[in-house]
Amino acid sequence: MPETILTWDKLLSKKRFETTDKKYTSDESVRGEFQRDYDRIVFSSAFRRLQNKTQVMPMPESDFVHTRLTHSLEASVVGRSLGRIVGKSILERNPILAEEKNIQEADFGDVVAAACLAHDIGNPPFGHSGEDAISAYFQSDEGQPYLQNLTDAEKADLLSYEGNAAGFRVLTYTYPAHCNLPGGLSLTYTTLATFTKYPKESLPKVAGTKNTSEKKYGFFQTEKAWFNTIAQELGLLKKGNESEVFYHRHPLAFLVEAADDICYRIIDFEDGLKLGLVPQEQGMNLLRQILNDDPNRKSSLTFFDWKEEIGYLRARIINKLIEETTAIFLQHEEAMLAGTYDKPLINEVSSKPVLDEIKDLSIRLIYQNRPVLEIEAAGFEVLGGLLDAGIKAVFKPESRHHRKLAALIPPHYLHLQETATDYERILHICDFVTSLTDQAALSLYRKIKGIELPRMY
Repeated sequence: MPETILTWDKLLSKKRFETTDKKYTSDESVRGEFQRDYDRIVFSSAFRRLQNKTQVMPMPESDFVHTRLTHSLEASVVGRSLGRIVGKSILERNPILAEEKNIQEADFGDVVAAACLAHDIGNPPFGHSGEDAISAYFQSDEGQPYLQNLTDAEKADLLSYEGNAAGFRVLTYTYPAHCNLPGGLSLTYTTLATFTKYPKESLPKVAGTKNTSEKKYGFFQTEKAWFNTIAQELGLLKKGNESEVFYHRHPLAFLVEAADDICYRIIDFEDGLKLGLVPQEQGMNLLRQILNDDPNRKSSLTFFDWKEEIGYLRARIINKLIEETTAIFLQHEEAMLAGTYDKPLINEVSSKPVLDEIKDLSIRLIYQNRPVLEIEAAGFEVLGGLLDAGIKAVFKPESRHHRKLAALIPPHYLHLQETATDYERILHICDFVTSLTDQAALSLYRKIKGIELPRMY
């Protein structure tokens, strides 16, 4: 019989992607299983590369502008607070979790923090426009011929390329050239499910859905069996028909989404203010409106630098939003467990009108700022060019030119089993392009196009 309601005793599993017996024992009094997840992500090469991937400004010259790395770290800090506050209440109502499963308040924080830390780990260069660039290549005349032998679902993965699915692949996929032990970083099932904000495959598309978890997809065809295993282990509620890998969210995924929303709404806006893209007075007034301070309240605190005041306002705002979103989560906890709640928590905070105004202003003045658009437009050419070169190197190796291109790609992206399908070969090249930092992608493109010659030592 399928589950009809989620239960925390199943949702909080320390089982992880390991297929061999452990050679060691883990002392959870020192470092819990979910904290191990966090640590593994921190030490991964994919996480390190986020330091040179776009958050607000592509390839920023200013050292205070956020990258994907700093954004992910800040989101994980917010996520840890969200998880711990929620965990405390859940444990008070479910003491059996501590008694029989050794689940502590900190475990909730560690799960959400780890998932937040990884939430952008699959993003390609040049921000979200990088996803659009990869999709555009496969929709183009250059990319279409390579899709002929693919299934409809495999084509959908590439025609609407999704960084969230690429992230799940980073966390769970092991390249054959690297190791014979599958499972990627070998994270716990709970952390992987919490990471997956869109627990569905690319097809079917849910047109016009109001459910936030159905707007995108969370894993490629190569990893859908992994996610299905996770979902069944944790008792996630099924959606769609039996043949579809389509589930309701793990409840803690709502906290990951909230942490990301809080950080990019407030901190991206802070970057825009400090860069002079948002008018100072207008921006500061909006931030103050979120706090709803009494204008007559006297304060002994005086700022002599308005940029330092932004940091003070940001800290207070984030604290307020943490308190509100955790209260909203706990209010809707039963509905989440029953699969009847599916919208962003931030949509219900008291300051939503002001946050929406900040979002609209950010889109208009920051994300659509001319230099940003120019670099993102160039990113289409760069990523499209790299994809085309990489795929030709795989599918047309008889050409000397293409063999030279293949020599520039790390060998583990080209080493596949003889039974590998066209889809798997294409996905390996997408992995390579997605893994590149903004600067590395631009540099490689210039070299293969002859725009910039490498230095000879």
